[in-house]
Amino acid sequence: MDSPKTLKMSWEEFHALPVEEKGKCFFHRGKLYHTIFAQQFDREQLEGLSELATRIRQIAKSRAGMDFLQGLLSHKRAMLYFQQPSTRTFLSFYAACQILGLKAAEVRNTQTSSEVKGETPEDSVRTFSSFFDVIIMRHPEAGFAEKIAWLLSNTERPVPVINAGSGKDQHPTQALLDVYTLIRSFEERDGIDGKTIVFCGDLKRGRTVRSLALLLTNFNDVRMYFVAPEELQIEADITEALERKGVKYDKVYSLSEVVAEADAIYMTRLQDEWDVAGESRKLDLGKYNFLPEYLQRMKPTSVIMHPLPRRNEIPVEVDKDPRAVYWRQVRNGMWVRVALLATTFRLDELIFQHYEYHNR
Repeated sequence: MDSPKTLKMSWEEFHALPVEEKGKCFFHRGKLYHTIFAQQFDREQLEGLSELATRIRQIAKSRAGMDFLQGLLSHKRAMLYFQQPSTRTFLSFYAACQILGLKAAEVRNTQTSSEVKGETPEDSVRTFSSFFDVIIMRHPEAGFAEKIAWLLSNTERPVPVINAGSGKDQHPTQALLDVYTLIRSFEERDGIDGKTIVFCGDLKRGRTVRSLALLLTNFNDVRMYFVAPEELQIEADITEALERKGVKYDKVYSLSEVVAEADAIYMTRLQDEWDVAGESRKLDLGKYNFLPEYLQRMKPTSVIMHPLPRRNEIPVEVDKDPRAVYWRQVRNGMWVRVALLATTFRLDELIFQHYEYHNR
């Protein structure tokens, strides 16, 4: 696979660039190489990835189709470097690797690595790049995935980096699966254009909300509501990005106010792992939970989403309502990550050709 051009600037110079400019540096010859920011994706790419994910899941329904998929990357290896707790994202990527035949290894605890001996995380990841063909990483430090992509792009053996969650700022692959879920949910209702999306919960520290809100700016006439107490409201960098794109939004302080208007309600849990002082745990979040009686007020065509894990913000009795699509989100995540890996390794056209040939 072609590698990106060397980024001939210091890390400080690169890091200071606007995020849109940095994102462009992670493409090569018009093709995605590193996946670091939600802002790297435009509408055409989002719809292309979604279509590819759907074709892959259709191919995988047969044994012959699965054999085809598993042969695509059987000569490649993937490192899953996860330095934060994860169930869905880790297993989703692990399963995606298996579907494409990628041989996966993992480091999920620095206590088992040379970082215990004082090795820097940067040197650890550079070591991985000597053995593996793609690095999928989750790290508690904001911007760390970006730094690694810059670092590896300036080595003699660059490999793609996929950001599986960095600090409180970005979670682009979660946003991709969320967009895919919305596209599939609204495919008979003119897609995402013109829809009202309600985000509710810990929006200040919820990187899934931040990334999805940015991706939704690629669609027309989307309206957003951000429902949270002031202490957990969406931050200015996101609202300023929405304003630059002309996206209408409002901050509100009770979920009950906007339930009937929503086409999608995106619930999130309290992100108190970032709360050293424990202040957010003292907040009264009752107005920000989804109550079973809201089902009677929602549109019959609307959907309820959640990146999971959940606590008490959605009671389990809501799960049986067909509008609750958060378990579908989990499965969609596996397929869209297969599509992302396939695109990273330039296999998208081959997969489309295979599908068309076998479905003529």
